[in-house]
Amino acid sequence: MTPERQPERAVAPAHARRGAPSRLWTWAACAIAGAVGFGLVYANTVIDQVDGALTGINADPLISDAPAPTATDAATASADPADANAGEAINILLMGSDSRDGKNGKIGGKVTGGMRNDTTIIMHISADRSRVDLVSIPRDAQVEIPKCKYFDGTSIKATSGDFNISFSNGGRHGDKAEAAACTINTVQKLTGLTIDHWAVVDFSGFEDMVNAVGGIPMCIPEKIVAKKANDLKLDAGPQVLNGKQALGLARMRTAEVGDVSGSDLQRIGRQHELLRQLSRVVLSKNLLTDAGELTQFLKAVATSLTMDEQLADTKYLLGLGFSLRNIDPSAIQFYTVPWKLTDDYLNVIILKSAGTMWKELQADKPLTKVGNDDAGNAWDEVIDKSPEPVPTNTDVNEAILSGCDA
Repeated sequence: MTPERQPERAVAPAHARRGAPSRLWTWAACAIAGAVGFGLVYANTVIDQVDGALTGINADPLISDAPAPTATDAATASADPADANAGEAINILLMGSDSRDGKNGKIGGKVTGGMRNDTTIIMHISADRSRVDLVSIPRDAQVEIPKCKYFDGTSIKATSGDFNISFSNGGRHGDKAEAAACTINTVQKLTGLTIDHWAVVDFSGFEDMVNAVGGIPMCIPEKIVAKKANDLKLDAGPQVLNGKQALGLARMRTAEVGDVSGSDLQRIGRQHELLRQLSRVVLSKNLLTDAGELTQFLKAVATSLTMDEQLADTKYLLGLGFSLRNIDPSAIQFYTVPWKLTDDYLNVIILKSAGTMWKELQADKPLTKVGNDDAGNAWDEVIDKSPEPVPTNTDVNEAILSGCDA
């Protein structure tokens, strides 16, 4: 490794056009639901205020087989935002980073250097914009990890092991784009998919996003006390979680009080439930009537993410969101790749049946292979519920929480 790195690229402004042949977007995974609701209105005033908050980086030189760029500034006869990839399926990789710099260090606690990601989700948006499938890959899944390259021309050799090694390898110099690129290469090798966009969300960004929509309504099946997860303390029952509480629930693996197994697979199930409820909140809000609320939400999502240059173009993002404005919340589905535990229960093996899942995503077909989350506790009944859509302009929190005891 070179002692002093001289990065050969700079962060691009939000409006920047993509350079050479190109590529890709992820969160806790968590900003996905926000992206789904992004394009409810096309207002130049909103674009002007949000554009500068987006951070876009061209990681294409580090990504194998990066897709060609798509123009986003074509003139249209309509005032509605245009979907630059209309008629094409899109794969976005969402990654949750535990970077401990700045505000994130106060939230997550100071640890040794480098980066790790506990959440990786493939977000597949169907070509007809009628379906969004989100597939989680467990952090301890055993995979082949390709050679990881850095902007200064150095690299780290290919290896195999826990899936999240790829993000850690890429993030060893603290660069989110390098971490994202290495993770993308691993995902593309594992799945055969082309990742079109990528996004990385951090601790503070997720908190801000949740607070911007007024919290996430959740049905909590039991009392929880988890000091390592943002000092999380929740009573059992229906309640609206603020950003700090939602992040704690998303990160939690152990608890002093509560039936928590310590399994990353069980945590994935809770993350899916958080994202499912967040998407219902976003899609049920009529942001068109309140430009101030819309701008606040967009800014919160924008500042929480580091993403590829095209996704960081506000017009592109609004166009994609606008094309999803009529999607039924029940068409936003969460999955875990089919898996089994190793004999020592320490790691996760991805099953051969996952091949069917990857082929269906490649063909833009509804998924038939569903990987189970970790079973055996009170959260199963909550996570297994299929929520009903919430009508627009109703009290979304009240509507969701009323079903807690159903």
